[in-house]
Amino acid sequence: MKSAFLKSGHLPTLISCFLYFDLSFAVWVLLGPLAVLIAPDLHLDAGQKGLMVAVPVLAGAGLRFLNGILVGQWRPRLTGIVMQLVVIAGLLTAWLTGIHSFSQILLLGVVLGVAGASFAIALPMVSYWYPPEHQGTALGLAGAGNSGTVFASLFAPMLAVALGWRNVFGLAALPLIAVFVLFVFAAKNSPNCPPKKSIADYARLLKQSDSWWLMLFYAVSFGGFVGLSSFLPIYFHDQYKLTPVTAGYFTAACVFAGSFARPFGGYLADRIGGTKALSVVYAIVAVILLLVSRGALPPTGALVVLIAGMATLGMGNGAVFQLVPQRFGRDVGLMTGLVGMTGGIGGFYLAASLGYAKQFTGSYAFGFVVFAGLALAAWGGINAVRLRWRREASDLAFVRI
Repeated sequence: MKSAFLKSGHLPTLISCFLYFDLSFAVWVLLGPLAVLIAPDLHLDAGQKGLMVAVPVLAGAGLRFLNGILVGQWRPRLTGIVMQLVVIAGLLTAWLTGIHSFSQILLLGVVLGVAGASFAIALPMVSYWYPPEHQGTALGLAGAGNSGTVFASLFAPMLAVALGWRNVFGLAALPLIAVFVLFVFAAKNSPNCPPKKSIADYARLLKQSDSWWLMLFYAVSFGGFVGLSSFLPIYFHDQYKLTPVTAGYFTAACVFAGSFARPFGGYLADRIGGTKALSVVYAIVAVILLLVSRGALPPTGALVVLIAGMATLGMGNGAVFQLVPQRFGRDVGLMTGLVGMTGGIGGFYLAASLGYAKQFTGSYAFGFVVFAGLALAAWGGINAVRLRWRREASDLAFVRI
């Protein structure tokens, strides 16, 4: 199986896309681990802190849609090169000129959203190289680049305490430059890239109910993952009075679990079917979020429960993207943009709602409870479409839906 997988695609492109995705995700959520240090300097309240870490997620969502279009017009490689240059330039500008106001940090958040939109470039680039029977594994490996959020949580607070949070932006640009060089020389477009797509093709997809189902599923699984990745440093600091560095370590443990569970989720979906895997995922996520919402757990208890929740969400991310190419085949690039966009919107909602819940109610409970309700809605949705999707895929013996 391993030999067949390695021979079926293009390993340099898979590695390049993984690293591009990995470093981009580290930058995308960079404001989360730094928020505890930035907020006092810029005099931000709880709602503003939530919005600060949510804006990069929302910007990444909208830009994923744009990147989906550009991938169809320019092909993935050129789109990736352009977007990496934008992020590198934005980080260096923030480092050189500094950040002095809430509006400026929000503007930087929009630029960091460009890094989050790498999803709509890296995953189609890999997908086009691999046959259907290896899609879950290939996209799970490429998608494991969301492990970059671990590095942000681990190193950003330490560097900020030692060198100042402004200098972290300049340091973050250095590994991005190294990966950019590798991407330019190693990543290749697949000969199986589909013909160019237009806005009309997006409109065509949005007329299909299956598009909306997949968008809902990813809004919950990836939205939960990235929303918590961005907000957990604030949550651990405010809820349990942990230092910025310790809150970063706690967050890194949670994000590590979610990131490295993603390939396993894709692999499991290849074996038992994506719909079956997601049915279990959403039920577990709902229970965990409701448990966290009570706020009765001690710090270590909350850490253990959130690690389990993030691992489950990570598996859900891999399972959703096992289903995308099975349901939409040659439109995988377009669907990656649409599905990725709603995933980002889900993350924006979760991070922002937690901040405003704290500001207006004094507790994070309401934000967690509502998102648990969304997980239950996704559970109902996946069970509603499961039999039809499996029936329609019955002529493809090697594909499990």
